[in-house]
Amino acid sequence: MTSSPPQEGPKEACGVFGVYGHPEAARLTYYGLYALQHRGQESAGIVVSDGRNFRDHRDMGLVPDIFSERDLQRLTGHISCGHVRYSTTGSSILANVQPFIINYAGHHICLGHNGNLVNATELRRYLEMEGSIFQTTTDSEVVMHLLARHINQGLEEGLLSALTQLRGAYSFLFMTESMLVAARDPYGFRPLCLGQLDGAYVVASESCALDLIDAKYLRQVEPGEVVFIDKGGLRSVRPFKPRRHAHCIFEFIYFARPDSVIFGQTVYQVRQSQGAQMAREAADLQADFVMPFPDSGNYAALGFAKASHLPFEMGMIRNHYVGRTFIQPSQDMRDFGVRVKLNPVHELIKGKRVIIVEDSIIRGTTTTARVKNIREAGAKEVHMVVSCPPHRFPCHYGIDFSTKGELIACNHSVEQIRDRLGLDSLRYLSIEGLLAGTGATREGFCLACFDGNYPEPLGDKVGKFCLEI
Repeated sequence: MTSSPPQEGPKEACGVFGVYGHPEAARLTYYGLYALQHRGQESAGIVVSDGRNFRDHRDMGLVPDIFSERDLQRLTGHISCGHVRYSTTGSSILANVQPFIINYAGHHICLGHNGNLVNATELRRYLEMEGSIFQTTTDSEVVMHLLARHINQGLEEGLLSALTQLRGAYSFLFMTESMLVAARDPYGFRPLCLGQLDGAYVVASESCALDLIDAKYLRQVEPGEVVFIDKGGLRSVRPFKPRRHAHCIFEFIYFARPDSVIFGQTVYQVRQSQGAQMAREAADLQADFVMPFPDSGNYAALGFAKASHLPFEMGMIRNHYVGRTFIQPSQDMRDFGVRVKLNPVHELIKGKRVIIVEDSIIRGTTTTARVKNIREAGAKEVHMVVSCPPHRFPCHYGIDFSTKGELIACNHSVEQIRDRLGLDSLRYLSIEGLLAGTGATREGFCLACFDGNYPEPLGDKVGKFCLEI
Protein backbone atom coordinates (compact mmCIF):
# COMPACT_ATOMS: atom_id res chain seq x y z
CA MET A 1 0.00 0.00 0.00
CA THR A 2 1.32 3.46 -0.86
CA SER A 3 0.49 6.76 0.70
CA SER A 4 1.37 10.33 -0.19
CA PRO A 5 3.26 12.37 2.39
CA PRO A 6 1.25 15.24 3.87
CA GLN A 7 1.41 18.54 2.03
CA GLU A 8 3.82 20.88 3.81
CA GLY A 9 2.40 24.18 2.64
CA PRO A 10 0.40 26.01 0.02
CA LYS A 11 0.87 25.13 -3.61
CA GLU A 12 1.19 27.36 -6.64
CA ALA A 13 -0.74 27.03 -9.85
CA CYS A 14 2.06 26.40 -12.33
CA GLY A 15 5.08 27.55 -14.28
CA VAL A 16 5.66 28.27 -17.96
CA PHE A 17 8.74 28.11 -20.17
CA GLY A 18 9.08 28.77 -23.90
CA VAL A 19 11.72 29.14 -26.58
CA TYR A 20 11.72 30.81 -29.99
CA GLY A 21 14.45 30.30 -32.56
CA HIS A 22 16.57 27.44 -31.22
CA PRO A 23 16.98 24.01 -32.90
CA GLU A 24 16.97 22.31 -29.47
CA ALA A 25 13.87 24.10 -28.22
CA ALA A 26 12.32 20.97 -26.66
CA ARG A 27 15.49 20.02 -24.78
CA LEU A 28 15.94 23.54 -23.45
CA THR A 29 12.30 23.55 -22.35
CA TYR A 30 12.79 20.23 -20.57
CA TYR A 31 15.62 21.79 -18.53
CA GLY A 32 13.60 24.94 -17.96
CA LEU A 33 10.63 22.98 -16.62
CA TYR A 34 12.98 20.98 -14.43
CA ALA A 35 14.14 24.25 -12.86
CA LEU A 36 10.50 25.30 -12.38
CA GLN A 37 9.36 22.00 -10.87
CA HIS A 38 8.73 23.71 -7.51
CA ARG A 39 5.85 25.61 -9.15
CA GLY A 40 3.91 22.45 -10.00
CA GLN A 41 4.38 18.73 -9.45
CA GLU A 42 1.15 17.21 -10.77
CA SER A 43 1.74 17.28 -14.50
CA ALA A 44 3.94 18.66 -17.24
CA GLY A 45 3.88 19.10 -20.99
CA ILE A 46 5.90 20.37 -23.94
CA VAL A 47 4.56 21.39 -27.35
CA VAL A 48 6.95 22.24 -30.21
CA SER A 49 6.58 23.65 -33.71
CA ASP A 50 8.90 23.33 -36.69
CA GLY A 51 7.13 26.19 -38.48
CA ARG A 52 4.36 23.99 -39.87
CA ASN A 53 3.50 21.15 -37.52
CA PHE A 54 2.92 20.73 -33.79
CA ARG A 55 4.34 17.85 -31.79
CA ASP A 56 3.58 17.38 -28.12
CA HIS A 57 4.11 15.20 -25.08
CA ARG A 58 2.07 15.70 -21.88
CA ASP A 59 1.44 13.50 -18.87
CA MET A 60 0.84 13.34 -15.13
CA GLY A 61 3.87 13.32 -12.84
CA LEU A 62 7.26 14.98 -12.45
CA VAL A 63 9.29 16.32 -15.36
CA PRO A 64 12.11 13.69 -15.29
CA ASP A 65 9.54 10.88 -15.06
CA ILE A 66 7.43 12.15 -17.97
CA PHE A 67 10.12 12.89 -20.57
CA SER A 68 12.67 10.42 -21.89
CA GLU A 69 15.52 11.00 -24.33
CA ARG A 70 13.36 9.37 -26.99
CA ASP A 71 10.55 11.86 -26.30
CA LEU A 72 12.90 14.82 -26.66
CA GLN A 73 14.32 13.51 -29.93
CA ARG A 74 10.79 13.18 -31.31
CA LEU A 75 9.89 16.77 -30.31
CA THR A 76 11.69 18.45 -33.21
CA GLY A 77 11.21 22.16 -33.80
CA HIS A 78 12.62 25.61 -33.07
CA ILE A 79 9.62 26.97 -31.11
CA SER A 80 8.37 25.48 -27.85
CA CYS A 81 5.82 26.01 -25.11
CA GLY A 82 6.20 24.14 -21.81
CA HIS A 83 4.20 23.96 -18.62
CA VAL A 84 4.29 22.43 -15.12
CA ARG A 85 1.03 22.34 -13.19
CA TYR A 86 -0.48 22.16 -9.76
CA SER A 87 -4.27 22.42 -9.91
CA THR A 88 -5.94 25.36 -8.20
CA THR A 89 -8.84 25.50 -10.66
CA GLY A 90 -9.94 22.18 -12.13
CA SER A 91 -9.25 18.55 -11.35
CA SER A 92 -5.90 16.81 -11.29
CA ILE A 93 -6.57 14.70 -14.37
CA LEU A 94 -4.86 14.07 -17.72
CA ALA A 95 -7.45 16.13 -19.64
CA ASN A 96 -6.32 19.23 -17.73
CA VAL A 97 -2.61 18.84 -18.48
CA GLN A 98 -1.18 21.88 -20.24
CA PRO A 99 -0.16 23.30 -22.65
CA PHE A 100 -3.61 23.14 -24.26
CA ILE A 101 -3.83 22.83 -28.04
CA ILE A 102 -6.71 23.95 -30.24
CA ASN A 103 -7.15 23.50 -33.96
CA TYR A 104 -9.59 26.07 -35.29
CA ALA A 105 -10.22 27.45 -38.79
CA GLY A 106 -6.81 26.28 -39.97
CA HIS A 107 -5.01 27.69 -36.95
CA HIS A 108 -3.03 25.64 -34.41
CA ILE A 109 -2.58 27.40 -31.08
CA CYS A 110 -1.35 26.19 -27.71
CA LEU A 111 -1.48 27.83 -24.28
CA GLY A 112 0.30 27.55 -20.94
CA HIS A 113 -1.18 29.51 -18.02
CA ASN A 114 0.08 30.49 -14.57
CA GLY A 115 -2.54 32.17 -12.39
CA ASN A 116 -6.28 32.12 -11.83
CA LEU A 117 -9.12 34.01 -13.55
CA VAL A 118 -11.74 35.37 -11.16
CA ASN A 119 -14.42 35.72 -13.88
CA ALA A 120 -13.81 32.30 -15.44
CA THR A 121 -17.11 30.78 -14.25
CA GLU A 122 -19.26 33.56 -15.64
CA LEU A 123 -17.31 33.54 -18.92
CA ARG A 124 -17.69 29.78 -19.16
CA ARG A 125 -21.42 30.01 -18.54
CA TYR A 126 -21.75 32.64 -21.29
CA LEU A 127 -19.65 30.63 -23.76
CA GLU A 128 -21.62 27.44 -23.14
CA MET A 129 -24.86 29.30 -23.80
CA GLU A 130 -23.31 30.45 -27.08
CA GLY A 131 -22.54 26.85 -28.06
CA SER A 132 -18.99 26.27 -26.82
CA ILE A 133 -18.22 22.73 -25.66
CA PHE A 134 -15.58 22.40 -22.94
CA GLN A 135 -13.25 19.42 -22.69
CA THR A 136 -11.58 20.27 -19.35
CA THR A 137 -12.44 21.76 -15.95
CA THR A 138 -9.78 24.50 -15.92
CA ASP A 139 -10.17 28.23 -16.26
CA SER A 140 -7.41 28.24 -18.89
CA GLU A 141 -9.66 26.60 -21.49
CA VAL A 142 -11.97 29.62 -21.27
CA VAL A 143 -9.16 31.69 -22.80
CA MET A 144 -8.90 29.36 -25.78
CA HIS A 145 -12.63 29.54 -26.46
CA LEU A 146 -12.55 33.34 -26.29
CA LEU A 147 -9.60 33.39 -28.67
CA ALA A 148 -11.45 31.11 -31.11
CA ARG A 149 -14.40 33.51 -31.13
CA HIS A 150 -12.15 36.43 -32.10
CA ILE A 151 -9.69 34.67 -34.42
CA ASN A 152 -11.43 36.07 -37.51
CA GLN A 153 -9.92 39.45 -36.56
CA GLY A 154 -6.47 37.95 -37.09
CA LEU A 155 -4.32 36.30 -34.45
CA GLU A 156 -2.90 39.45 -32.88
CA GLU A 157 -6.16 41.41 -32.73
CA GLY A 158 -8.12 38.32 -31.75
CA LEU A 159 -5.74 37.57 -28.89
CA LEU A 160 -5.85 41.15 -27.61
CA SER A 161 -9.67 41.13 -27.79
CA ALA A 162 -9.76 37.91 -25.74
CA LEU A 163 -7.33 39.24 -23.12
CA THR A 164 -9.36 42.38 -22.50
CA GLN A 165 -12.30 40.19 -21.37
CA LEU A 166 -10.30 38.45 -18.65
CA ARG A 167 -10.08 39.47 -15.00
CA GLY A 168 -7.68 38.00 -12.51
CA ALA A 169 -4.12 36.72 -12.51
CA TYR A 170 -2.37 35.38 -15.57
CA SER A 171 1.05 34.93 -17.05
CA PHE A 172 0.31 33.36 -20.43
CA LEU A 173 2.48 31.68 -23.01
CA PHE A 174 0.83 31.18 -26.41
CA MET A 175 2.39 29.44 -29.40
CA THR A 176 1.36 29.13 -33.03
CA GLU A 177 3.19 27.36 -35.86
CA SER A 178 5.40 30.42 -36.35
CA MET A 179 5.10 32.62 -33.28
CA LEU A 180 5.56 32.71 -29.50
CA VAL A 181 3.48 35.15 -27.42
CA ALA A 182 3.95 36.07 -23.75
CA ALA A 183 1.27 38.04 -21.87
CA ARG A 184 0.94 39.26 -18.30
CA ASP A 185 -2.15 40.64 -16.57
CA PRO A 186 -2.29 44.41 -15.93
CA TYR A 187 -1.72 43.98 -12.18
CA GLY A 188 1.30 41.73 -12.65
CA PHE A 189 0.22 39.18 -10.03
CA ARG A 190 2.51 36.39 -11.28
CA PRO A 191 6.14 36.73 -12.44
CA LEU A 192 7.28 36.31 -16.04
CA CYS A 193 10.65 37.14 -17.60
CA LEU A 194 12.49 37.27 -20.91
CA GLY A 195 15.92 35.90 -21.73
CA GLN A 196 18.16 35.22 -24.70
CA LEU A 197 20.44 32.33 -25.70
CA ASP A 198 22.50 32.14 -28.88
CA GLY A 199 20.14 34.57 -30.61
CA ALA A 200 17.03 32.69 -29.47
CA TYR A 201 14.44 34.21 -27.13
CA VAL A 202 13.38 32.47 -23.94
CA VAL A 203 10.33 33.15 -21.74
CA ALA A 204 10.13 31.76 -18.18
CA SER A 205 8.13 32.15 -14.99
CA GLU A 206 11.36 32.65 -13.03
CA SER A 207 14.93 33.60 -13.86
CA CYS A 208 16.33 30.43 -12.23
CA ALA A 209 15.12 28.55 -15.33
CA LEU A 210 17.21 30.86 -17.53
CA ASP A 211 20.25 30.23 -15.35
CA LEU A 212 20.09 26.48 -15.83
CA ILE A 213 20.35 26.74 -19.63
CA ASP A 214 22.89 29.61 -19.40
CA ALA A 215 20.51 32.10 -21.00
CA LYS A 216 21.00 35.83 -20.42
CA TYR A 217 18.30 37.53 -18.37
CA LEU A 218 16.93 40.49 -20.34
CA ARG A 219 14.00 41.84 -18.31
CA GLN A 220 10.61 40.96 -16.90
CA VAL A 221 7.51 41.01 -19.06
CA GLU A 222 5.85 44.13 -17.70
CA PRO A 223 2.36 44.04 -16.15
CA GLY A 224 -0.20 44.51 -18.93
CA GLU A 225 2.37 43.81 -21.65
CA VAL A 226 1.90 41.37 -24.55
CA VAL A 227 5.12 40.31 -26.29
CA PHE A 228 5.04 38.83 -29.80
CA ILE A 229 8.14 36.92 -30.92
CA ASP A 230 8.51 35.75 -34.53
CA LYS A 231 11.05 35.81 -37.38
CA GLY A 232 10.90 39.61 -37.31
CA GLY A 233 12.13 39.69 -33.73
CA LEU A 234 10.38 40.88 -30.58
CA ARG A 235 7.41 43.30 -30.55
CA SER A 236 5.67 44.69 -27.48
CA VAL A 237 2.02 45.77 -27.23
CA ARG A 238 0.25 47.29 -24.23
CA PRO A 239 -3.53 47.00 -24.74
CA PHE A 240 -4.59 47.91 -21.19
CA LYS A 241 -5.01 51.21 -19.42
CA PRO A 242 -2.30 51.71 -16.77
CA ARG A 243 -3.27 50.61 -13.27
CA ARG A 244 -1.56 49.94 -9.96
CA HIS A 245 0.71 46.92 -9.73
CA ALA A 246 -0.31 44.08 -7.42
CA HIS A 247 2.58 41.62 -7.38
CA CYS A 248 1.83 38.55 -5.27
CA ILE A 249 3.83 39.08 -2.07
CA PHE A 250 3.66 35.35 -1.38
CA GLU A 251 5.98 34.73 -4.32
CA PHE A 252 8.70 36.38 -2.22
CA ILE A 253 7.65 34.71 1.02
CA TYR A 254 7.27 31.14 -0.17
CA PHE A 255 6.82 30.19 -3.83
CA ALA A 256 9.67 31.49 -5.94
CA ARG A 257 13.07 29.84 -5.77
CA PRO A 258 15.54 31.85 -3.67
CA ASP A 259 17.98 32.12 -6.60
CA SER A 260 15.37 33.78 -8.83
CA VAL A 261 14.92 37.44 -9.67
CA ILE A 262 11.22 38.34 -9.64
CA PHE A 263 9.50 41.73 -9.59
CA GLY A 264 12.95 43.27 -9.96
CA GLN A 265 14.45 41.79 -6.77
CA THR A 266 16.42 38.69 -5.75
CA VAL A 267 14.24 36.37 -3.69
CA TYR A 268 17.12 35.26 -1.43
CA GLN A 269 17.86 38.82 -0.34
CA VAL A 270 14.20 39.68 0.24
CA ARG A 271 13.70 36.63 2.47
CA GLN A 272 16.78 37.51 4.51
CA SER A 273 15.49 41.07 4.87
CA GLN A 274 12.12 39.81 6.05
CA GLY A 275 13.85 37.67 8.67
CA ALA A 276 15.93 40.62 9.83
CA GLN A 277 12.79 42.75 10.10
CA MET A 278 11.16 40.01 12.17
CA ALA A 279 14.16 40.07 14.53
CA ARG A 280 13.63 43.79 15.10
CA GLU A 281 9.95 43.26 15.86
CA ALA A 282 10.69 40.37 18.25
CA ALA A 283 13.81 41.86 19.88
CA ASP A 284 12.63 40.88 23.38
CA LEU A 285 12.78 37.13 22.65
CA GLN A 286 15.54 35.26 24.49
CA ALA A 287 16.93 31.99 23.15
CA ASP A 288 20.06 29.90 22.75
CA PHE A 289 19.86 29.63 18.99
CA VAL A 290 17.73 30.20 15.89
CA MET A 291 16.68 27.40 13.54
CA PRO A 292 14.40 26.96 10.52
CA PHE A 293 12.09 24.20 9.43
CA PRO A 294 14.01 23.40 6.25
CA ASP A 295 13.81 24.25 3.53
CA SER A 296 11.11 26.92 3.53
CA GLY A 297 12.33 28.92 6.54
CA ASN A 298 16.07 28.79 5.83
CA TYR A 299 16.66 32.24 4.40
CA ALA A 300 14.41 34.18 6.76
CA ALA A 301 16.10 32.33 9.63
CA LEU A 302 19.53 33.43 8.38
CA GLY A 303 18.35 37.04 8.34
CA PHE A 304 16.80 36.71 11.80
CA ALA A 305 19.96 35.17 13.27
CA LYS A 306 22.24 37.87 11.83
CA ALA A 307 20.03 40.72 13.01
CA SER A 308 19.49 39.24 16.49
CA HIS A 309 23.15 38.16 16.94
CA LEU A 310 22.04 34.65 17.86
CA PRO A 311 23.66 31.44 16.56
CA PHE A 312 22.05 29.86 13.50
CA GLU A 313 21.66 26.10 13.73
CA MET A 314 20.03 23.42 11.59
CA GLY A 315 18.06 21.82 14.39
CA MET A 316 16.11 19.59 12.02
CA ILE A 317 17.63 17.61 9.19
CA ARG A 318 15.75 17.12 5.95
CA ASN A 319 15.75 13.82 4.09
CA HIS A 320 16.06 14.93 0.47
CA TYR A 321 15.48 11.44 -0.90
CA VAL A 322 11.84 11.04 0.03
CA GLY A 323 9.73 10.38 -3.03
CA ARG A 324 6.12 11.24 -3.67
CA THR A 325 4.95 7.92 -2.20
CA PHE A 326 6.25 5.46 0.38
CA ILE A 327 5.20 2.23 2.05
CA GLN A 328 2.70 3.02 4.80
CA PRO A 329 4.13 2.18 8.24
CA SER A 330 2.27 0.47 11.06
CA GLN A 331 -0.04 2.54 13.26
CA ASP A 332 2.36 2.63 16.19
CA MET A 333 4.85 4.72 14.17
CA ARG A 334 3.36 8.08 15.14
CA ASP A 335 3.73 11.13 12.88
CA PHE A 336 5.67 9.08 10.35
CA GLY A 337 4.63 11.34 7.49
CA VAL A 338 6.37 14.28 9.18
CA ARG A 339 9.42 12.48 10.57
CA VAL A 340 10.22 10.78 7.28
CA LYS A 341 11.10 14.21 5.89
CA LEU A 342 12.39 16.10 8.95
CA ASN A 343 14.14 14.74 12.01
CA PRO A 344 15.43 16.79 14.99
CA VAL A 345 19.06 16.77 16.11
CA HIS A 346 18.42 15.63 19.69
CA GLU A 347 21.77 16.52 21.27
CA LEU A 348 21.66 20.01 19.80
CA ILE A 349 18.10 20.74 20.99
CA LYS A 350 18.04 19.05 24.40
CA GLY A 351 17.71 21.57 27.24
CA LYS A 352 17.88 24.59 24.90
CA ARG A 353 15.64 27.58 24.30
CA VAL A 354 14.86 27.51 20.59
CA ILE A 355 13.48 30.11 18.18
CA ILE A 356 12.03 28.49 15.07
CA VAL A 357 11.71 30.75 12.03
CA GLU A 358 8.97 29.74 9.61
CA ASP A 359 7.91 31.54 6.44
CA SER A 360 4.16 30.96 6.90
CA ILE A 361 1.50 28.99 8.73
CA ILE A 362 -1.46 28.20 6.50
CA ARG A 363 -3.38 25.23 7.90
CA GLY A 364 -1.08 24.40 10.81
CA THR A 365 -1.29 20.62 10.47
CA THR A 366 2.34 19.75 9.75
CA THR A 367 3.63 22.58 11.95
CA THR A 368 1.92 21.02 14.99
CA ALA A 369 3.65 17.69 14.43
CA ARG A 370 7.03 19.33 13.88
CA VAL A 371 6.81 21.38 17.06
CA LYS A 372 5.86 18.22 18.92
CA ASN A 373 9.02 16.56 17.61
CA ILE A 374 11.10 19.49 18.87
CA ARG A 375 9.49 19.13 22.30
CA GLU A 376 10.15 15.41 22.36
CA ALA A 377 13.80 16.10 21.52
CA GLY A 378 14.06 17.86 24.89
CA ALA A 379 13.79 21.57 24.07
CA LYS A 380 13.42 23.72 27.19
CA GLU A 381 11.43 26.44 25.39
CA VAL A 382 10.06 26.56 21.85
CA HIS A 383 9.28 29.94 20.31
CA MET A 384 8.22 30.55 16.72
CA VAL A 385 8.43 33.65 14.56
CA VAL A 386 6.74 33.80 11.15
CA SER A 387 8.18 36.04 8.46
CA CYS A 388 4.77 37.16 7.20
CA PRO A 389 1.47 38.28 8.78
CA PRO A 390 -1.35 35.78 9.57
CA HIS A 391 -3.20 34.46 6.52
CA ARG A 392 -6.81 35.40 7.25
CA PHE A 393 -8.33 35.61 3.76
CA PRO A 394 -8.48 33.17 0.83
CA CYS A 395 -6.53 33.72 -2.38
CA HIS A 396 -8.38 33.86 -5.70
CA TYR A 397 -5.37 34.57 -7.90
CA GLY A 398 -3.66 31.20 -8.16
CA ILE A 399 -2.76 29.86 -4.69
CA ASP A 400 -4.58 26.81 -3.37
CA PHE A 401 -6.11 28.25 -0.18
CA SER A 402 -9.34 29.40 -1.82
CA THR A 403 -11.67 29.14 1.21
CA LYS A 404 -11.48 30.64 4.70
CA GLY A 405 -11.98 27.23 6.30
CA GLU A 406 -8.50 26.22 5.14
CA LEU A 407 -6.79 29.05 7.06
CA ILE A 408 -5.99 28.52 10.73
CA ALA A 409 -5.60 32.28 11.34
CA CYS A 410 -9.08 33.00 9.99
CA ASN A 411 -10.87 31.44 12.95
CA HIS A 412 -8.19 31.55 15.66
CA SER A 413 -6.34 34.34 17.45
CA VAL A 414 -2.54 34.34 17.60
CA GLU A 415 -2.76 33.11 21.20
CA GLN A 416 -5.08 30.26 20.19
CA ILE A 417 -2.75 29.27 17.34
CA ARG A 418 0.19 29.36 19.76
CA ASP A 419 -1.58 26.98 22.14
CA ARG A 420 -2.76 24.73 19.33
CA LEU A 421 0.78 24.39 17.98
CA GLY A 422 2.24 23.79 21.46
CA LEU A 423 4.51 26.84 21.51
CA ASP A 424 5.76 29.03 24.33
CA SER A 425 5.30 32.09 22.13
CA LEU A 426 4.28 32.92 18.57
CA ARG A 427 5.05 36.13 16.68
CA TYR A 428 4.03 37.16 13.16
CA LEU A 429 5.71 39.82 11.05
CA SER A 430 3.56 42.93 10.63
CA ILE A 431 2.36 44.05 7.20
CA GLU A 432 4.52 47.17 7.60
CA GLY A 433 7.52 44.99 8.42
CA LEU A 434 6.80 42.72 5.48
CA LEU A 435 6.77 45.65 3.08
CA ALA A 436 9.90 47.10 4.68
CA GLY A 437 11.63 43.79 3.94
CA THR A 438 10.86 44.20 0.24
CA GLY A 439 11.73 47.89 0.14
CA ALA A 440 8.43 48.57 -1.63
CA THR A 441 5.12 50.26 -0.86
CA ARG A 442 1.71 48.75 -0.20
CA GLU A 443 0.51 49.89 -3.64
CA GLY A 444 3.01 47.63 -5.40
CA PHE A 445 1.84 44.31 -3.97
CA CYS A 446 -1.26 42.20 -3.52
CA LEU A 447 -1.74 41.72 0.23
CA ALA A 448 -5.28 40.35 0.03
CA CYS A 449 -4.50 37.13 1.90
CA PHE A 450 -3.48 39.28 4.87
CA ASP A 451 -5.85 42.26 4.77
CA GLY A 452 -8.76 41.16 2.56
CA ASN A 453 -8.31 44.04 0.08
CA TYR A 454 -8.56 42.31 -3.31
CA PRO A 455 -7.04 44.41 -6.14
CA GLU A 456 -9.22 42.78 -8.82
CA PRO A 457 -12.95 42.60 -7.99
CA LEU A 458 -14.14 39.03 -7.70
CA GLY A 459 -16.63 37.44 -10.06
CA ASP A 460 -19.97 35.94 -9.03
CA LYS A 461 -18.18 32.67 -8.31
CA VAL A 462 -14.45 32.27 -7.80
CA GLY A 463 -12.14 29.39 -6.99
CA LYS A 464 -12.70 25.91 -8.34
CA PHE A 465 -15.34 25.16 -10.96
CA CYS A 466 -18.38 23.22 -9.75
CA LEU A 467 -17.94 20.82 -12.65
CA GLU A 468 -15.45 18.08 -11.94
CA ILE A 469 -14.90 15.34 -14.48
